[in-house]
Amino acid sequence: MWLFLKNLVFTVIVPGTVAVYIPIRMAVGWSAPLTGSWRWNQFLAVVPLLLGAAIYLRCVWDFGTTGRGTPAPIDAPRQLVVVGLYRYVRNPMYLGVLCVITGWAIFFRSWGILLYGSGLALAVHLFVVCVEEPHLRRRFGESYERYCRAVPRWTPGRVYKRAD
Repeated sequence: MWLFLKNLVFTVIVPGTVAVYIPIRMAVGWSAPLTGSWRWNQFLAVVPLLLGAAIYLRCVWDFGTTGRGTPAPIDAPRQLVVVGLYRYVRNPMYLGVLCVITGWAIFFRSWGILLYGSGLALAVHLFVVCVEEPHLRRRFGESYERYCRAVPRWTPGRVYKRAD
């Protein structure tokens, strides 16, 4: 139960802010309500919004059940998570968040949100390459190296079969 609560708090604070609160505020400001009839783009936006949310939630589930941790760096998984979507791509959680932001850009027909998402994608890539991957190499050693050789960083690839 405690692990569930930690994952819930992290999800609301970090991805909730980055992928929901900021894009909505960028689009509607501080007082405009989200009311009125929907246009075609808003119906279309439901696909990346739900897909991104589902990807993120599946990854949090795998972090909690397999890794016994959270996405928060201060309470990271204790085991290398190579199940679920992590069998196909090394960073599905980030991809899910970026998918949600893309959904908001479509929903609001907002170039500003799309630009925000692009900047965030660049920042995430630099963080993964410069901070996260070196940390995981130190923490999990050869098993992480094998995983990196087998699974692409950003584009889904072949299914990873854990050797250890």
